[in-house]
Amino acid sequence: MTVPTRYILHQGPVIGAIARAAIVALKSASGKTNQPPSQVPGPVVSASVPPRPSDLVRDYIRHVGGDPAWYRGQVPAHMFPQWVFPLQARGLEGLQYPMQRVLNGGCRLQMNAPLPLNQRFELRVQLIDIDDNGRRAVIHQRATMATSAHPEAVIADVYGIVPLGGGDKSAKGKDERPRVPVLVKELGRWRLGTHVGLDFAKLTGDFNPIHWIPPAARASGFRNVINHGFSTMARAIEGLNRSVFSGDVRRLESIDVQFKKPLVLPAEVGLYIDDERVFVGDAPGGPAYLVGTYSVRS
Repeated sequence: MTVPTRYILHQGPVIGAIARAAIVALKSASGKTNQPPSQVPGPVVSASVPPRPSDLVRDYIRHVGGDPAWYRGQVPAHMFPQWVFPLQARGLEGLQYPMQRVLNGGCRLQMNAPLPLNQRFELRVQLIDIDDNGRRAVIHQRATMATSAHPEAVIADVYGIVPLGGGDKSAKGKDERPRVPVLVKELGRWRLGTHVGLDFAKLTGDFNPIHWIPPAARASGFRNVINHGFSTMARAIEGLNRSVFSGDVRRLESIDVQFKKPLVLPAEVGLYIDDERVFVGDAPGGPAYLVGTYSVRS
């Protein structure tokens, strides 16, 4: 499916936030760095989010492997980066870390109630904590989406990792990248072309060049463009919806994932489960790009 370019017109807030974040990162790179903020938790940043365009939501669901018929009158909770990112960027503007190096470490998504398609909802984002061990800083932000029916319809805890390069270098070797267990159930396989990064950017506004411009990706140390972490997570959720929940999107209560290895495009990868653990990787026994757990609503 080709994603229409016209969807970029809906992404002004996210594109603007990326531009502001880049400016802030350049300023932090030339000034004092690696200093935690004076206040943690930080202040709450809030906004009112207008209804999402129905055609954008439909094509987003199709892009990540879902079926729009499963979401009649709803917006998928995993689409949250499309409206959360601008507030996340505002919440990080005071941090004196080299933010141009920040990596997506993972996310926990708690789905308490549906997000109605044709209704405005209220959004709150807050810096919760920073874990700085000298080698890296893990920045924890929480986004809460409130609807007229539920004050905490969806809660997204997002973790960014900023490499710092200091601390005990001998400890680096102790961090072994996880692997997909040998005895797992394969739910499906995805063939991802190099175009999926640009398509996801059109749908969400995340135009970080490492996802769609090969020279920019190579300049950042990757062989080629890499898939968005939130794209991999969304595909995992829709794989569960299809193969485990038979299209009943109400069954998934929460999912907690970590992004362990960049998914370089093009690629063919599998989605695997082992009880309530979920993995995305090349094959059983191989390295995992995503690892996580999920819970089911009874």
